[in-house]
Amino acid sequence: MADSPRFTRRYYWPHHFVVLPAALVLTFYAGRRYAAVAGADTDESRLWFTLAAVAATLLGTIWIMRQHYALTLQDRLARLEVRQRYFELTGQRFQPVEARLSLSQILSLRFASDAELPNLAAAAAAEKLAPAAIRERIQQFQPDSMRV
Repeated sequence: MADSPRFTRRYYWPHHFVVLPAALVLTFYAGRRYAAVAGADTDESRLWFTLAAVAATLLGTIWIMRQHYALTLQDRLARLEVRQRYFELTGQRFQPVEARLSLSQILSLRFASDAELPNLAAAAAAEKLAPAAIRERIQQFQPDSMRV
């Protein structure tokens, strides 16, 4: 039963089932109503144009939220990557060090080479280094060309 698609998909119901369908309906309805009165210089045509423009902007904003979801996932994966690398290099859990670091600091640590990561993570936590300062201390910079 765990392999069933309904258990592997995750829907954010306010986004997927309320706001997105409402924005789609409103955009098409307002667009059709505006198309019927387009060209007339009346209050009705201005009202429908404004409503169609607002609905289209809302729909575009909702569409762009997909990128937010992807970036949130990338942040989570980068954090897990640093955790795994730290454990493989030191044999210790990263969570005690991680508790003293911000996400931006952790994301900066992923550019460090394996030789630098453990000491740089400890220094970043102890000295409260800014992400830019962490990147400046990296001697063997490992670029991440796969991040969007």
